[in-house]
This record gives sequence, structure tokens and C-alpha cells, in this order.
Amino acid sequence: MTLFQIFSILRARLGIILLTFIVTALTALVVSLLMPKQYSAGAAIVVDVKSLDPVAGTILPGMLQPGYLSTQVDIINSGRVATRVVKVLELERDAGWKNAWMEADKGKGDFVVWASHALQSKLDAKPSRDSSIIQIGYSGTDPAWVAKVANAFAQAYVDVDLDLKIEPARQYATWFEEQARQARAKLEQAQLALSAFQQKSGIVVVDERLDAETNKIAELTTQLTQLQGQITESGSKRASGNAATTDDAMQNRQVNDLKSDLARAEARLQENSGNLGPNHPQTRRAEAELASLRSQLGRAVGQVST
Repeated sequence: MTLFQIFSILRARLGIILLTFIVTALTALVVSLLMPKQYSAGAAIVVDVKSLDPVAGTILPGMLQPGYLSTQVDIINSGRVATRVVKVLELERDAGWKNAWMEADKGKGDFVVWASHALQSKLDAKPSRDSSIIQIGYSGTDPAWVAKVANAFAQAYVDVDLDLKIEPARQYATWFEEQARQARAKLEQAQLALSAFQQKSGIVVVDERLDAETNKIAELTTQLTQLQGQITESGSKRASGNAATTDDAMQNRQVNDLKSDLARAEARLQENSGNLGPNHPQTRRAEAELASLRSQLGRAVGQVST
């Protein structure tokens, strides 16, 4: 078949080709107009893999960093993080989510598990190229809601990651405390046996440091004095009514970082409100981010005070 014959065939079928193109374009236009608008919100998390781990006291080797970032992405996509997001957003009290669960599962199964899967279906977490930043994206029809969910996933990941680091240390601490308790009990029994033997044998102890009961009383008195001083110091800090200005809070790195992020968020909100207006999606996203940072700062200060 020659090129001339091909053009002749296309010229003969020109009407059908144009009709097909017009119908396809109109269908795409109608679908795009009928579908609701989709909004996307993102949150960035910096994974510090070069600094000393405050819990384990180790530094991650450079060759393991890509695998470490992939592991953190898997943690963000895990059900444990999604379950914490459900609790942070208090979806169990949301009537809309409850009704959707009843329509989908007829009230069967666990609501938290169903809501976690629903949140995960629109989550997109991926590491940035050639950096230690993980981008958390979430999409939906409500700009304020998607911003709130993205920030909730970021906060839930930070909490879960901290729990994963602290949990082994807690287990080790419990084991060591139990071993210390058993050793202390054996020591007390030995001291009592020594005192009983001394009294039975009529041995007079000149040095009070060799007397088990006197040594025990002196040790308990010292501990009591230290605890009373700590209680007095803690009570004075709480009575001041401003936990964020205490020395512990002012010297805490997490609190200072959150204060810096809060100041930048407030400046960004003022700029967006003046340039874009209060109802613009970026302004509403900035408001949600500011509220999230304030909540994080309050929890951090509360932890330091406690």
C-alpha cells in the first residue's frame, strides 16, 4: 500500500475521525467538570542519620543510610502510625467517619483498623533524592482536612519512631532493675545475718560503718534528703505557672526547635493572609500547620515539666 492510498483512506474516513475526536474531548471535559476538585498537602520530615543517636549512642554508617530511609518510609506507611493518626484526629468521635464505616462494613470488624486503611489509601510517603528528607503527601477534596492529616502523619511518625527507640531501653532498664532488686535483697539478708552473728557472739563494733542497721539508716536519710530537694524544686517550677520559661524547657533542644518553627509558621501565615486572603488553600494550610506546631510545643513543654 502506497502513501497516496493511505492518505486517500484517511480522507474518506475524515468525518468519522473528527466525530470520534469530538466525542472523546467532550467526554473528558464533562468528566473533569463533574469530578470534585482534589487537593494535595505535604509535610517534610528531616531524618538525622549523621548525628549521635541519643538513645543507642551510635552513629549510622554512611553505607546503610539509603536502607535506613527506606525503613523509615515503611514505618510511615505502617498500620501502627495510621492507628496513631486515627487516635490523634479522634475519628472515633466523628459521625461522618462512623457512618461511612457502617455503610462499608455494616458495623463489623474494628473501626480503628478500617479507618487506618482508609487513611493509608491516600497516603504517599517517599524519600527525597540525594537527601535525608522524607516527603509525606496526602490528597483529598478538603484542603484543610488534607493538611491536618498530613501533619498528623508526620507527628505520629515522630512519636512511633521515638517509641521504637525507647522501648528496648525500657526493657533493658526493667531487667537491670530486677537484677539490682534481687542483689539488694541478698545484701540486706547478709547484713542482717552479720548483725545477728555479732550480737550472738558478743562482738562489740567500735566503727559505726560496720553496723548494718546504722549504715542502712544513713543511706535512707541521704536518699530522703535528695528526694525532698527534688520535690521542692519541681513544686516551685509548677507553681510559677509558666512551664515554657523554666530552665529545663529553655535548654531543651526539641522545645527550642519547635519555637523556631512556630515563629516561621506565624510569619508565613501573616504573609499568606495579606497576599492571598484568609480563604485561600495555602492560608488555610498554614493555619493548620500553625495549630499543629502549637500543639506539639505544648506537649513537648509538658513532657519536659513532667
